[in-house]
Amino acid sequence: MHRDEAIEKLKKLEGQDLHALAKTYEVTVLSANGKVNKGWAGHVCERYLGIPINSSQSPNFGSWELKSVPLKRLKNGMLTFKETMAITMIDEYNVKRTSFEESHLLAKLKKAVIVARTVGASYDMPTFIHSVTSMDLDGDLYNAVKADYELVQQCLNDPERGFTKLTGKMGVFVQPRTKGTGHGSISRAFYARKLFLAQFMDLSE
Repeated sequence: MHRDEAIEKLKKLEGQDLHALAKTYEVTVLSANGKVNKGWAGHVCERYLGIPINSSQSPNFGSWELKSVPLKRLKNGMLTFKETMAITMIDEYNVKRTSFEESHLLAKLKKAVIVARTVGASYDMPTFIHSVTSMDLDGDLYNAVKADYELVQQCLNDPERGFTKLTGKMGVFVQPRTKGTGHGSISRAFYARKLFLAQFMDLSE
């Protein structure tokens, strides 16, 4: 599916309740053990577009990636990003040896579609699709994200630091951070900071 076609189709969902859509497309929000499926909103969009649910490091649609981000409303009524956006896992072996130009990170960010949804304090509160935004990584922002990637690469290739020294404090627009729950998690992933998301999405109403 071409990205423009997907954007046009996804925009028809703006204002719709994602919980209702999850039931329609048989996407599990809460597992039998009571654990929330973190990617359920994105899975609903994938099912709506008619593609298999995808956890691959390659972009969902070959040339572009589909992402979902939650928005929350502040006490003053303004919308803001609830959290950073997970991009892709950090494979130490791969990142150490791969240039930014050939990286999974760039493949995910170069051309993307972001579906933003408003959320409440818990998973079961109403959540509605707010907007659908295209994202193209180029120019100064491309160079800034490349610098963030190479900062991670330098850490991985430094014998005195390495994988375990990757920290969420690194990176201006993209940060390496622990992936998973609990302090015992050793995996890491690239996350787009809220500052990065703000380069593409205007949350003023």
